[in-house]
Amino acid sequence: MNAQQLRNSILQEAIEGRLVPQDPNDEPASVLLNRIRAEKKRLVKEGKLKKKDLEETPISEDEKPFEIPDSWEWVRLSKLCSRFSTGPFGTMVHKEDYVETNGFPLINPTNIINGEICRDGIKMVSKSKYGELSTYVLQTNDIVLARRGDLSKIAIVSQNEEGWLAGTGAFFMHIFDGVFLPYFVRLYTSSYCQGYLLSQSVGGTMNNLNQSLLADFLMPLPPLAEQKRIVAKIEELLPKVEEYGKAQDALNKLNEELPEKLKKSVLQEAITGKLVPQNPNDEPASTLLNRIREEKKRLVKEGKLKKKDLEETPISEDEIPFEIPDSWEWCRLGWIGDWGAGATPAKGNPEYYDNGTIPWLRTGELNNAFVYDSEIKVTPKALEKCSLRMCNVGDVLIAMYGATIGKVAIAGIELTTNQACCACTPYEIYNKYLLYYLMASKKTFIEMGEGGAQPNISREKIIAFPFPLPPLAEQHRIVAKIEELFKEIDKLKAG
Repeated sequence: MNAQQLRNSILQEAIEGRLVPQDPNDEPASVLLNRIRAEKKRLVKEGKLKKKDLEETPISEDEKPFEIPDSWEWVRLSKLCSRFSTGPFGTMVHKEDYVETNGFPLINPTNIINGEICRDGIKMVSKSKYGELSTYVLQTNDIVLARRGDLSKIAIVSQNEEGWLAGTGAFFMHIFDGVFLPYFVRLYTSSYCQGYLLSQSVGGTMNNLNQSLLADFLMPLPPLAEQKRIVAKIEELLPKVEEYGKAQDALNKLNEELPEKLKKSVLQEAITGKLVPQNPNDEPASTLLNRIREEKKRLVKEGKLKKKDLEETPISEDEIPFEIPDSWEWCRLGWIGDWGAGATPAKGNPEYYDNGTIPWLRTGELNNAFVYDSEIKVTPKALEKCSLRMCNVGDVLIAMYGATIGKVAIAGIELTTNQACCACTPYEIYNKYLLYYLMASKKTFIEMGEGGAQPNISREKIIAFPFPLPPLAEQHRIVAKIEELFKEIDKLKAG
């Protein structure tokens, strides 16, 4: 049970008479109701109420939503009030009626925050308009509540707000003496009351409540003494519920963050050589690196690479971020693969897109796994005319622009990409190990981003990035262990 459910449960127990014990010495609610009826008759004689205000629609057994103690009474809300009204219609207050200073405040739902009336941002009307709205002037102990939007907004008017006006979005009422106002406020914010109000409201994006429906709302009325005991108990319990809620929120946040933190920890262990043991029988990374160099020389001879691709800028001690095992080698990403960015064919040229069959990947489609399709397809003509790079199955992709910097994937099909994505065809290294290394380095890539609204990392920055190269056999063991652990971590999410 979360904090909100616990709060709702406490309020429900309260309004059903189960939160505190009944006291047979309490004056029953029926006597309180009779006093209210006598007071209403007096007000009718004085012309302050109308005869129709004495009418009471009987409450049938079918209307009663739950059992209440014998000393309690069911009553319709309007029968407890000497004033019960909505604020002025919107057509009664125009833009020119508002003033910046020396005006009379209007209380609308936006001015009710956590059960208190807040002056910040409150609107005021002129003195002349105030006179026209005299029937909406509020008195101390009036209750103001929302009639649209968030229907749980409610506040008691204090002496500080005496003489203010009810706004166009509010109901206001004055409850007869003998009904404890804090009890009514607690009842109003209970799930019982809010469920009723929402079921009776109308409207699309904003709830709207009808005055007559609110007037008919059935209120479980305890004896006055019990009302005070109920509120005292609620106010004793709710701070504890709030503490519980904060602790629960902290735990939920930890549970939400823990899987990703664990994955980051696994990746960090992996790229520093601590995730799996080294095997002295593995071919060392230095031999693998020499073999890659020989492969690149062959590609230069065949004209598939340029001589500059054989150049290797030494890695200084200052560039090395952590220690690696003796069988590993530090190199640069550009040494272990052929890297190239994509391009975007002119959007206005239908020859590049109409009936396209070649997947054209955008960085938002990178998924930390294999990608097998794209939303947009381009034509062979676009591939020919627009300097697009065709990526092979198994190529590793990384985003270079904006909010997607550092997102990665492996091409599961032949595809091409936009210019915000750089693709690598690896030389003799395990592409999944490269993928996980890039994932582990995402934060660093983001920090390397330059530019204003659209920060980016360049291909040059990527190929110069230091890369800890393990023996090929160890790369496979590392990937297998990562995927084994990730599956276990994903179970935490599911649980």
